[in-house]
Amino acid sequence: MKKVFLFSFLFLIPGFNVTFSQIEKGYGNFKVSVYARSYEVRQMDDLKWLEPIWDMISNQVHVDKIYLETHRDMVIVDEKTLEKVKKFFHSRGVETAGGITLTVSEMNRFETYCYSNPEHRRKVKEIIELTARHFDEIILDDFFFTDCKCELCIRDKGEMSWTSFRLKQMTEAAHNLILGPAKAVNPKVKMVVKYPNWYEHFQGLGFNLETEPPIFDGIYTGTETRNANAPGQHLQAYLGYQIFRYFENIKPGRNGGGWVDTGGMTYMDRYAEQLWLTLFAKAPEITLFDFRQMQRAIRPADRAEWQDQKPSFDYDDMIKPYMVKGKEVKPSTVARAAGWTFEKVDEFLGSLGKPVGIQGYRPYHSTGEDFLHNYLGMIGLPMDLKPEFPNDPGMIILTESAKFDPDIVKKIKARLIAGKDVTITSGLLRALSGKGIEDIIELEYTDRKALVRDFSAGMFGSANKASKEILIPQIMYLTNDSWTDIEALGGPVGWPLLHQGRYGNASMFVLTIPDSFGDLYELPEGVLNRIREVLSPDMKFRIQGPSMISLFAYDNNTFITESFLPSESKIKVIAGPGVTKITDLISGEVITSSGKTASMVWGRDRSEGETFEITIKPHSYRVFKAE
Repeated sequence: MKKVFLFSFLFLIPGFNVTFSQIEKGYGNFKVSVYARSYEVRQMDDLKWLEPIWDMISNQVHVDKIYLETHRDMVIVDEKTLEKVKKFFHSRGVETAGGITLTVSEMNRFETYCYSNPEHRRKVKEIIELTARHFDEIILDDFFFTDCKCELCIRDKGEMSWTSFRLKQMTEAAHNLILGPAKAVNPKVKMVVKYPNWYEHFQGLGFNLETEPPIFDGIYTGTETRNANAPGQHLQAYLGYQIFRYFENIKPGRNGGGWVDTGGMTYMDRYAEQLWLTLFAKAPEITLFDFRQMQRAIRPADRAEWQDQKPSFDYDDMIKPYMVKGKEVKPSTVARAAGWTFEKVDEFLGSLGKPVGIQGYRPYHSTGEDFLHNYLGMIGLPMDLKPEFPNDPGMIILTESAKFDPDIVKKIKARLIAGKDVTITSGLLRALSGKGIEDIIELEYTDRKALVRDFSAGMFGSANKASKEILIPQIMYLTNDSWTDIEALGGPVGWPLLHQGRYGNASMFVLTIPDSFGDLYELPEGVLNRIREVLSPDMKFRIQGPSMISLFAYDNNTFITESFLPSESKIKVIAGPGVTKITDLISGEVITSSGKTASMVWGRDRSEGETFEITIKPHSYRVFKAE
């Protein structure tokens, strides 16, 4: 009660806000770390240089820990400097941990060490031993992989594929060059491997999600997605949430946190979105990369055009002066954007339960329809990706990557016989053609394409028009052996967009994926609503509305809706039986049901849910508790 009274009192004082004590004392639901590269750690030997910079950063965002990098690009920090800098941060109540980036030249297309080269192997071992002498926790940043194809690697690879060779080589290096030497120098050291955001392609460079998480003391998650429209990775915003949950499912309870940098953001909103999506996934710690980037000045150009609508990240509010330790602070750098975001999210994060979603399956070292789960998340399907085949839920979704499981058809059949539905994508249908999938439904993935714009959603649904023409594969079926649920129309002919066939005691659905995954966002609302309805029988909540609005659900009747659209949107939330109202945990607004919505899928019991109408501002989230 004292804490609430203090916050309420200070909120009334002009020029103050309720967040300043969080900068001093920290956040209640997560910790914050900053990573410092070896280039800057070397400079920290000059405390006169370090102290004003650190005061500026720590007055804008509370920092619990700093990772001090000992090596990057062959730049090694001397041991006296490490101890001097550790002492500086400890005197300010900040934990220290070691960091290592195993690059020879990051600017040379991320040139890594060669693990076939004896000299490189000795150097890696020396770096690990040096760092373990000074830290009880060490994180490997992003680059514990190999991109080397020198003559030594070609010789050692032999007849193996590059993927097989590198997976084997990096597992050996983990044991003999990383973990063994570190533990020999410091038996209590905690070794953490941080994985970047391009998880679909890890195996090709030797990142081994099957063998490494069990042997490392912890893992860490790169949750940065930057701007999907900019050159480079084109990662969808939803990945910032989904990848943390996926890695958490790989090593439950040992996924230490999420990691975000400032690269590739067009507006400050995009940076803030990456931070809060990481926290929506319930990351216990978030690392800000890096010490240098935290000093980057906030500019008027960082203010997005939709800021006049006061979205969740309020640029104008973020730059207002505030008080820390009795002194007025004027926000000046990216550090304040992070601090402002953390303060807002911390107010409600503790009210959320464990994240839940529609379970997907990605076998280790698999590829196929790469990153598709994140596109599905962007059309309002809450995803929960796992490395093991899900047996329990009433519905799962399998993309093309599931083809890497040699028993996948048997597992699908077993689920259907047990009365549990399965949705597969058109990519997986194509991959399994001739491999037993026709024992379930006789479908043909043809080599023909269709350019479509009109759709019929539901067996007797009305027409829906897409915002543009969409290219899809033509899938053929046997009339009355299976049935089209959503049909894509091309004049006098049509093709399945969502198809259903019975087998045993349940149904297998086939979801046709456009040739360009981004065209999923062009599907009309009626089509998206039907896809959400069919794929969400296990979910307490689902949404109706356009694409680019995501749903994050939790196991205690709480949920978040987030819009990635540039303008205000109106959507409906369909809640399960028994829910009569939803309360906005930020504003306190209570929304009552506007009526019941029937859910009808052939082969399932008909059900009804309550409908709640809400409005979401651009690039904003709303947080609700259902009762």
